[in-house]
Amino acid sequence: MKPACLLAVLLLTATLPVAAEKQIIQPKEFAPGAPFSPGVLVDGTLYVSGQLGRDLKTGKIPEDFEAEVRGVLESVGIILREAKMSYTDVVSVQVYMTDMELFPRMNAIYTTYFKTNRPSRTTVGVTKLAAAGARIEITVTARR
Repeated sequence: MKPACLLAVLLLTATLPVAAEKQIIQPKEFAPGAPFSPGVLVDGTLYVSGQLGRDLKTGKIPEDFEAEVRGVLESVGIILREAKMSYTDVVSVQVYMTDMELFPRMNAIYTTYFKTNRPSRTTVGVTKLAAAGARIEITVTARR
């Protein structure tokens, strides 16, 4: 092959997208069999599925709202740790709440997990969540 042709082939292949390796993050604390993965890691970016504040052993949503918020954020933390990340790696957070009157109480707990250099965040009021009685769901995106 002529040098000019070889150079053209090299340049062409350098600009083609490379298929990203997708790694499923399935912590042992999460029961398998859900119709989604708790987390998916692609090219150093972790996409965490929406987490509820249910107790991972009993599956129940706590009556105490602050305990529910801690449960959500602890579940997020388990997934982050399984992907060898931490809360400081989170770049974006989406919060879904059934009662926006609870926003200040959620924020008081949230800021104990995201202390400085906080990620971007969207908070949306919704009518219902997937689990009966759930008042909050959080999903995050993290980047190494």
